[in-house]
Amino acid sequence: MTRTARIGLILGGLVLGMAVPAFAQTATANLGISATVNKTCTITTTAVAFGVYDPVVTHASAPLTATGSVVVTCTKGAGTRIDLDNGGNFAAGARRMSGGGDFLTYELYQDSGYATVWGSGAGSGNTIGAAPSKAARTVTVYGRVPAGQDVSAASYADTVVATINF
Repeated sequence: MTRTARIGLILGGLVLGMAVPAFAQTATANLGISATVNKTCTITTTAVAFGVYDPVVTHASAPLTATGSVVVTCTKGAGTRIDLDNGGNFAAGARRMSGGGDFLTYELYQDSGYATVWGSGAGSGNTIGAAPSKAARTVTVYGRVPAGQDVSAASYADTVVATINF
């Protein structure tokens, strides 16, 4: 027997030794697969930066306006309403910025026509509805400082807490 023939017999034996045995019977079972997706939302904001309020000339008779935004990202189907609280200096039914011992009154609105004040709760929050996807949704906050306020020169600020209800 030649060397090539011997190698062929050895390789053939290896292939036969690796043959899969035939099975006569089988059995099956179902493998359950599950996951839970919880409703989740995140919320971020962009400030309503009014800039300079001039009580003597420019804003003696015209309000100062600015916009900011609330960005919400929710699980598809989650998220219903954005609430804005009254801020840290609220008094006598008015939102106010504090500065140098004085207060500069302002208001936040849901619409560019400044008709719907933005507050908290079912009657005052901004109902945005369920998220159509997980994509971020940006909602504009319209701010207005009324004209004719008699305030001291200072830097004025307030902090309003935005909340997503889902």
